[in-house]
Amino acid sequence: MLMGSVCAVRAQEAENDTLYTAMLHEVYCYAPIKFKNKQQERFYWRTVRDVKKTLPYAKRINQAIIEAEDTLAQMTPKEKRRWWRKRERELFKEYEKDFRNMTASQGRMLMLLLDRESDRTSYELIQTFKSKFAADFWQFVAKLFKNDLKEEYDPKEKDRIVERIITLVEADQL
Repeated sequence: MLMGSVCAVRAQEAENDTLYTAMLHEVYCYAPIKFKNKQQERFYWRTVRDVKKTLPYAKRINQAIIEAEDTLAQMTPKEKRRWWRKRERELFKEYEKDFRNMTASQGRMLMLLLDRESDRTSYELIQTFKSKFAADFWQFVAKLFKNDLKEEYDPKEKDRIVERIITLVEADQL
């Protein structure tokens, strides 16, 4: 069954014939997952749910990071502090409700996906935009809840299932 949708249809005239061409989305085919037990299956579908919920946030946050870095690069230290405080309040106001409604596993997934999108761990991002002290403080808080802000996204080994889910979600196949 074809899961992609038509992106563009073009008509080309060649001599006396009209040729119609359609550009389709890529379709990814993976071997079906064989779950050892119900617990493993529940974990997989919970991961699907978490990726679907957090991937759009990770992409938006990464875009905000890029924009912030571009803006901050052109400012003096005093202007940076003032701009960053204002921007932090705006972001907090915009995302607070959504983030407070996330589960712990969704928060962990968001940190992983943010590392995937920005190629920097949450610890490095906090250290870049706040301070090493703030990064160490939040790392301590994360450790209390059995998380790690320094955890890196590993699409080849540890996070290969997450990468598979992301690929299927982005292709609109899941």
